[in-house]
Amino acid sequence: MTLKHKIHIMIGMNKLPAAQRAAILTLLCEGNSLRAVTRITGASINTVTKLLIDAGRACHEFHDRTVRNVAAKRVQCDEIWSFCYAKAKNVASAKAAPDGAGDVWTWTAIEADTKLIVSWLVGGRDAGYAHEFMQDVAGRLANRVQLTTDGHKAYLAAVDGAFGADVDYAMLEKIYGAAPESVRGRYSPAECIGTRTRVVEGRPNPAHVSTSYVERQNLTMRMHMRRFTRLTNAFSKKVENHAYAVALHCVFYNFVRIHKTLRVTPAMAAGLTDRLWDVKDIVALVEAAEAAEAPRSRGPYRPRRVA
Repeated sequence: MTLKHKIHIMIGMNKLPAAQRAAILTLLCEGNSLRAVTRITGASINTVTKLLIDAGRACHEFHDRTVRNVAAKRVQCDEIWSFCYAKAKNVASAKAAPDGAGDVWTWTAIEADTKLIVSWLVGGRDAGYAHEFMQDVAGRLANRVQLTTDGHKAYLAAVDGAFGADVDYAMLEKIYGAAPESVRGRYSPAECIGTRTRVVEGRPNPAHVSTSYVERQNLTMRMHMRRFTRLTNAFSKKVENHAYAVALHCVFYNFVRIHKTLRVTPAMAAGLTDRLWDVKDIVALVEAAEAAEAPRSRGPYRPRRVA
């Protein structure tokens, strides 16, 4: 018996049943932390973490090949903040901070009508990530769209490089003032006192210059991924696992979770599937990846920086 066959047998012996895998992934997708999932299911923390990684990889590959040629009309983009291991200001004094420690931004693009997450990217908030993100967004669309982003300046060159003149693009810039005295405190955000629309390219319809849907998606992400919840110790300790959690969430959100307004999943509304998925379908993606994979060392997900 070859070493390859022995490894496959060992993996098969230790593999969780599909129903238990589905239960663990459901808990992760509904906002439970890794430790909470271990307490609820009785699985070890290493088992839960490995399943998150395997599911994240499988979902990343599935999204990359499936969410293509999207017939979109209006796309909204935004970035959501979190951090890995320690906040950026504390990394220098942190003990044994790993690579990727500090602030982590997740870029998301959502189609306003179907609520489909078209693209996402985990990394920094600089021009390189903006360029890579917008190139990916443009590559997944089937037609000219109306695009709205916030006022982040990195979008200007990134959108121009990805779309050129083949887009109706506007920025929605928020104007902030000081937080009211009644709520002023350590975690009090600045108050939004107005917005300003800036037409950048084409002829975007002023009535649809909005980032409301993608900002609501930010809340959904914070509710469905414990590591995004503010003021807890459930934040990511490794940036790779942070990215895997986002990949799992995006497939769960697009294909499994019924949108309350649409009454179907975003993927069904966008015509990417004709049926309602179950978490067991995500488990099937994991098992298919395991079956197709040779026993080799796989490198972790690392966001690419574009110079």
